[in-house]
Amino acid sequence: MAANWDTFATAEPDLAGIVEHRFRAFTHHVLATLRKDGAPRTSGIEADFRGGELWLGMMWNSLKALDLHRDPRFALQANPGEGTGMGGGDVRIAGRAYEVTDPAVKGRYVKEVEPPEPFHLFRTELTEVVRTYVEDDTYLVAQVWKPGEPVRTLKRT
Repeated sequence: MAANWDTFATAEPDLAGIVEHRFRAFTHHVLATLRKDGAPRTSGIEADFRGGELWLGMMWNSLKALDLHRDPRFALQANPGEGTGMGGGDVRIAGRAYEVTDPAVKGRYVKEVEPPEPFHLFRTELTEVVRTYVEDDTYLVAQVWKPGEPVRTLKRT
């Protein structure tokens, strides 16, 4: 089961707000894809929240785009920022990314964002969102959301 960003934000607005804020705090994040041989590949990327979707734009024929064409699974890790503060916690999103082929949809995106062309544009379907943070200098807390389920909160010392 998967959901777009709007579905997640509607189901869990508090967590979605924190997650989006963490991604908007910095421009560059880390995308993990799967290489042809199944090994992980990590690459820098910008994440774009727009129109109820999480979009991933990539240079034309970049290795990460070719990876997603073969296997759409990805993990996206928010930039933790400088130091060890991790304001808002550690955030990651997992899912599948599918290239936008509809010229009208891609055209609207180009008008709004003005990316360098040619480029690949991927729409994401989320399968998991996780936020991990420290509470009261005592607990490691993980909030885990999956489509169709409420947020699960796990605490450990």
